[in-house]
Amino acid sequence: MSTLSEIEEMVPALRRYAASLLRQTQDADDLVQDCLVRALDRLPRRNAEVPVKPWLFAILHNLFINRWRKARRWARILSDPGPDTPEIPIEASQEWTIAQRDLVRGLDRLPEGQRQVLLLVGVEGLEYHEVAMILEIPIGTVMSRLSRARDGLRDHMAGRAHQTAPRQTLRRVK
Repeated sequence: MSTLSEIEEMVPALRRYAASLLRQTQDADDLVQDCLVRALDRLPRRNAEVPVKPWLFAILHNLFINRWRKARRWARILSDPGPDTPEIPIEASQEWTIAQRDLVRGLDRLPEGQRQVLLLVGVEGLEYHEVAMILEIPIGTVMSRLSRARDGLRDHMAGRAHQTAPRQTLRRVK
C-alpha cells in the first residue's frame, strides 16, 4: 500500500480527532486540511520507520497546539475569552441522547491532557507508545492520564461528583 493511500484512509480518523479537539466542524476541517498539506509537504523527508497513523496524528496535534497558543495570545491582547462550547440540542424523552450529552459533558470536564489521551487510545485505537510519541510525553504519563481519564469519565457517568481530598498543611518538624 502506498503512503498516499494510507494518508487518504486516515482522513476520517483525523477529522474525528480534530472535531473532538475543536468542537466545530468547519474549524476541524480546516485543521485536517492544514495537517494534510503539511504531511504532503514533508512526505519526501518522512522517516519510513514511523507508521503513517501516528505521524499524521502528531502533525495534527502539533498544529492544534500551535493554533491554541496563538489564540491564547490573541485572547490576551483582545481581552476576549472566546466563545463558550455550544450546548447539544436534545429531546428529553430519548435516553440515549441524554447519555450522549452526559458523555460529551464528562469529556469536556476532563483536563485537556487526559481528554487527548482518552480520545487517541479509546476512539482512534492508537497504542500507548504511539500516543506518547504524538503528545511528546513518557509512556508512563500516557498510562496514568488514561487511567485517570477513564476513572473521571466513569465517575461522571455514574453521577458521582469528583471530590478532592481536603488539603493538609505541612508542619515543620525540628
